[in-house]
Amino acid sequence: MSFNVLNTNAVDLQQSLSENKLTSVEVVQQYFAQIDRHESELNAFISPAPRDKVLRVAKALDEERQNGQLRSALHGIPIVLKDCFITASKLGMSTTAGSLAFVGSEASKNSAIAQRLIDAGLIILGKSNMTEFAGMKMTMMMPGWSSHGGQTLSPYVKQIEENETILGHSAPGGSSTGSAVAVSAGFSPLAMGTETIGSIITPSSRNALYALKPTIGAQDVSGVYTMTDFYDSPGPMAKCAADVRALASILLGRDFNSPDMGSWKGLSVGFVDHKLWDLPDELCRPHEGTVEQTGEDYIDVIRTLEKNGCPLKYPVEVPDTSVLPNVISLAHWDFKHITMPRFIAAFDKCPMGSVEDIIKFNETNKDRAMPAPYTEQNDLEKAMNSNQDPEDMAKIKEELRTMGRQILDKAFDDNGVNILVGPVDSGFCIHACAAGYPVATLPVGQLRYNGRPFGAVAIAKGDDEESLLRLQAAYEAACKPRPLPDL
Repeated sequence: MSFNVLNTNAVDLQQSLSENKLTSVEVVQQYFAQIDRHESELNAFISPAPRDKVLRVAKALDEERQNGQLRSALHGIPIVLKDCFITASKLGMSTTAGSLAFVGSEASKNSAIAQRLIDAGLIILGKSNMTEFAGMKMTMMMPGWSSHGGQTLSPYVKQIEENETILGHSAPGGSSTGSAVAVSAGFSPLAMGTETIGSIITPSSRNALYALKPTIGAQDVSGVYTMTDFYDSPGPMAKCAADVRALASILLGRDFNSPDMGSWKGLSVGFVDHKLWDLPDELCRPHEGTVEQTGEDYIDVIRTLEKNGCPLKYPVEVPDTSVLPNVISLAHWDFKHITMPRFIAAFDKCPMGSVEDIIKFNETNKDRAMPAPYTEQNDLEKAMNSNQDPEDMAKIKEELRTMGRQILDKAFDDNGVNILVGPVDSGFCIHACAAGYPVATLPVGQLRYNGRPFGAVAIAKGDDEESLLRLQAAYEAACKPRPLPDL
């Protein structure tokens, strides 16, 4: 049985597997065929898993199924991991966070999340390319570029315009670009990304995906490269709401099977004024008609949801992110003192021992590690020079977390809503990052001028992933289908 890799989701694949219409070996082979057709033009992968190993895993999971042993609702389903989730070297994939400096690192143990997915019976097809160190190298680096993996391209746009800004309309998104492209291009039904500020939601919206960044701190990130524990959270990316829900259940160890799933019962959604939330020109130059189209489609979504019974309020007011103190400096400090040392320590063998080692490697290997136009490493240097007192930094974090929560809680309470929604192509998610609250994506439309998808981001209170997953399910049922790339 063949299936359309561009629109078939994991839940449907699981149904076909359970009815013996497909085997996991056959599923994997069909994704391999799509990868062979289009990976050379899109460059989603940085380290594909050896196919013989993948097929052996798939065959073993098929045998378990035949013996009545199912590990989870995603037993035998393929997945792609961002190149920041350490996997044991015996699996045949590297983990470099996109950096040439980490090529040759060896690990005997999987990251906690990779192991959780393996234990649930998912099949890892490979590691996806990412923005090097999730952006903690050079401030104006194009998302989806790394010295180890090169540039990932959108399957919808297929090229980056000359002199494009980092979040311009042909740019592929945030640091989890490879994972998003792998799903939208039909290389895998599921992928894992990580997000600091926008790294899951931006590439997901630009690939017309449903995705979730869970509450910060809700998962064990041992063996995962993160820029900072304060902002970062790993999360699922998929073609439909049900797939996000199934993967979130495995990641968070919670059952999201409310009888109200797909209904508006208990949900109340506040939409911000899209005219007040956009990207500055230095990040995304406006193109004729794009502002008008994205605004019109945003309003159309509101009208559609209202007609379908969604309790909503528009517009709701949320203060501009300028009210928050500097949100980046603490990431530099965490990277040097917490997250990079922890990432290095998770390997059994690693050529790097510190941030200083990485900077020196890049200088020594400029032609490969810092080719034009990415000839700087200003963020690594800022991290290297980040030497604030730990107690002072803890106070800064506490104040920022409190402020983020106060801002959002006031908006929730003043408007009587439990979800806030705004455009992805804006700074709206920054408040959620400061608060540590979960966010989720909703596909909205597709730019007429170049075919790039765009979407909305929804915010809920801490640990209320269920409301976001319920919103995605109800939204998907009410709104138009996500657009597919022309592949």
